[in-house]
Amino acid sequence: MEIDHSCDDWDYAAAADHLVARIRKLRSEVSRACIISGGEVTVRVPNDAGAGGRNQHFALYCAQKIAGANIAVLSAGTDGIDGNSPAAGAVADGTTMERARMASLDVDAHFNGFNSYPLFQKLGDSIETGPTGNNVRDLRILMAY
Repeated sequence: MEIDHSCDDWDYAAAADHLVARIRKLRSEVSRACIISGGEVTVRVPNDAGAGGRNQHFALYCAQKIAGANIAVLSAGTDGIDGNSPAAGAVADGTTMERARMASLDVDAHFNGFNSYPLFQKLGDSIETGPTGNNVRDLRILMAY
């Protein structure tokens, strides 16, 4: 297990690329690996965006990077709120892309439209806690198995 807070306030794609590369490196050295990362990533959202938030956008970006791999990613806000959606975040794994395809969901359209919540909600992978009354920033957990 490793704790990595180095990507706090980074652009979501740079943070995801860094953390996914790091989990792959760790996994090459041991049978199971985990990275815990706190803080918030940055997503520049256009005015005509769909439903979602930075955590779901991060998770959907990761889903594309980890397709087919034995890696899982959780990204959620500790306050229970992610952007303009009812979710705190989402979970993605190596099966997310295939499950989206099987459900006839257009991942590119959801991603490019900043509309990740409906995709994760339809897959059953949104994290919906309701407001927690606490906010200690966001949490990302990456596991490789």
